[in-house]
Amino acid sequence: MSALSPVELEVVRHALAGVAEEMGVALRRAAYSPNIKERADCSAAVFDPDGQMVAQAEHIPVHLGSMPASVAAALDAFGEFPPGLQVCLNDPYRGGTHLPDLTIVAAAHGDASDGAAPLLGYVANRAHHADVGGAAPGSMPAGATDIAMEGLRIPPVVVADAGGPRQDVLDLIAANSRTPAERRGDLRAQFAANHVGARRLRELAVRLGRDGLGRAMRAVCDYSDQRVRRAVGEIPDGTYRFSDLLEVGGGTTIAVTVTVDGDTVRADFAGTDPQVACNMNAVEAVTLSAAMFVFRMLTDPGAPPNAGCYRALEVVAPEGSVVAATFPAPTAAGNVETSQRIVDVLLGAFAQALPDRVPAAGQGTMNNLLIGCAGPSAFSYYETLGGGEGGTPHRAGMSGVHTGMTNTRNTPAEALELAYPLRVWRYELREGSGGEGLHPGGEGLVR
Repeated sequence: MSALSPVELEVVRHALAGVAEEMGVALRRAAYSPNIKERADCSAAVFDPDGQMVAQAEHIPVHLGSMPASVAAALDAFGEFPPGLQVCLNDPYRGGTHLPDLTIVAAAHGDASDGAAPLLGYVANRAHHADVGGAAPGSMPAGATDIAMEGLRIPPVVVADAGGPRQDVLDLIAANSRTPAERRGDLRAQFAANHVGARRLRELAVRLGRDGLGRAMRAVCDYSDQRVRRAVGEIPDGTYRFSDLLEVGGGTTIAVTVTVDGDTVRADFAGTDPQVACNMNAVEAVTLSAAMFVFRMLTDPGAPPNAGCYRALEVVAPEGSVVAATFPAPTAAGNVETSQRIVDVLLGAFAQALPDRVPAAGQGTMNNLLIGCAGPSAFSYYETLGGGEGGTPHRAGMSGVHTGMTNTRNTPAEALELAYPLRVWRYELREGSGGEGLHPGGEGLVR
């Protein structure tokens, strides 16, 4: 395959994105827990043989921005994967975000008819498991002061090989959950999603050839890089600063300095307060995800989402701060709460350069709700509830939606009541909660 024509480039970019989308569909259809099959709290992506992301589905920003770090951690631990190997991890300090989010990475290999099966790339998916142990159902205890209180921490570990799933590892993960059967089912759904992705990559390699597939992956990333740099070049050069507070203790500062220089952007979080003795700490992968989300939103959202989109972006987060927490800091809410505030701080900085494109801050939270119990009737219900989107310079904000780093759905009342010993009495918009103005914010929810 020579250089790709514009038509060929479009076909390939959508084919690669289709692999990730189909993985997500397979994962949701095979999952046991309502959190995955109903709320779609999961994500999938495709990577080249070097672990660079080449395509992702339209899933959850906080998953997708940090997933490359998980793939890198898996490759650092095991090198190039042989056929059949799948690696699981959730360690926030090795590419994860918070403990309930389990990432599984697998390799895709080509035809082995003429020797060793060639490596085509990697596929990975991440799913939020409703309980992985810890001090409270849902594995996100509000009173956690260290990571051990939040549940089972999994470094990169082999969960499947050429012989199939590793039963001993599945037993270990299930034994540390209040809902072991659900964990087994969701993990097997993740295995299945990776099988689908690997099969689709093999089919692409048959169409394009192994070398052609590799060139296509590089071409798609280069194309995204070119588009994004062109968009960055339209942002006024300058240095833009903004800070805000997390409502932790007497207030914890998140500060950022955004520097736009030609076709590059640097986001430096110097001045951010140190990590805190509660679960509001974000690890570096979460902060990188937030920066990537804002960067993509304000540059060229139509560019194929892959590693090329972020070559022009540099993120600096001080080690040991609340935006780059280190062991043993708890991180459960850093993923689902602090990530939203990081987005708002970045938008506050960019608003000084792009006042006609940046929305007002929205709900600023994922509205996490956990209900559960242990014992013979154990269950663990977890949900993030939608809220109001911030008004934009051109329209009012949307009501009752997930914004920022989340892109999940609200669990249908019927599905919730079927799966758990719970009853939904009210489910409506909270009128008047969006504020006033020419373009008001969206309304929140009552549930």
